[in-house]
Amino acid sequence: MRSLILFFAAVFPAFPQHTLYACVTNAKGYVVGARLAPSGVFRKGAGGTWKHLGFNHPFTSALAALPAQPGVMLLAAGNGLIQLPGSDAPWRILTGSDVTELRDVALDAHRPNAIYFTHTRGIAASLDGGATWRDATGDLKHRYAESVRVDREHAGVLLAATEAGLFRSVDDGAHWQLAGASGFQALRVEQSPHDACRWLATTELGGLFASTDCGRSFESIAGQVAVDRSLYDLAWDALLPHRVAAAGFAFGVAVSDDDGAHWEFRNQGLPRADVWSVAWDPDHAGRLYASVHEEAVYVSEDAGKSWKVDGLPGSAVNRFLFAPAAVNR
Repeated sequence: MRSLILFFAAVFPAFPQHTLYACVTNAKGYVVGARLAPSGVFRKGAGGTWKHLGFNHPFTSALAALPAQPGVMLLAAGNGLIQLPGSDAPWRILTGSDVTELRDVALDAHRPNAIYFTHTRGIAASLDGGATWRDATGDLKHRYAESVRVDREHAGVLLAATEAGLFRSVDDGAHWQLAGASGFQALRVEQSPHDACRWLATTELGGLFASTDCGRSFESIAGQVAVDRSLYDLAWDALLPHRVAAAGFAFGVAVSDDDGAHWEFRNQGLPRADVWSVAWDPDHAGRLYASVHEEAVYVSEDAGKSWKVDGLPGSAVNRFLFAPAAVNR
């Protein structure tokens, strides 16, 4: 019986549990006054094709799926935080005209109505699903924040990547404490899906920083790569503990199999080493996506050792998101 089960598992793999979305800017060769090529939110279909969703949006930076509302997503965009309904209903802006140039959006797993986003003038929070907002920049002296994440183990505990380094708050952003990367523009901070106390962060010209004490402190990774490059993204592999990928300009893609202690460049097959974003497929072991600046989305089936074109020619993907399949729109 067991051999029969293994046979069917090999011939008929499990239906994917996640769907890939991308925040796309398609401005290659753009001339002022010309019509912008399709940009905004794209979804990768079951047949492998990319579909443009909603309207043509020139500036989208991040997506989040609302677990308590299947089909509903939040989009951090240039004109505010936008709610994407799980149907063909119109998109709805949840913020006012006083907030623009959003950079990131994050949710609190313990509170379904808690939403946070970063923008060029700080951090904002809502505890009622976006009906009302409050400033969560707290006592941060340098307000520009590139990204924010919520500790999945503790409600209200936030990690923010700012223009002055990495900061941590334990009270929903009322107060912040420096956690590391002081003086560097931090670009991305992510929590390991396997160890809640392990975090990694990328910076501009400062390389990578790691925390093993639940985000309280970050240290520069010894012997690391890219201390003189801008690292725009990093992604933990949900299927394989300790594996993580990083991406940047004049850097490409690098993969670590030991939580960031050692790195190996994986750029064979990429047309250039300028990469905006990366994402591991949580349904297929070793499958890694990367956005090469104004070239295309590339995919690897062997953890970056080889690459092939996947679609969206001429694009730049600011952020990938694998959302639960129930979120399909």
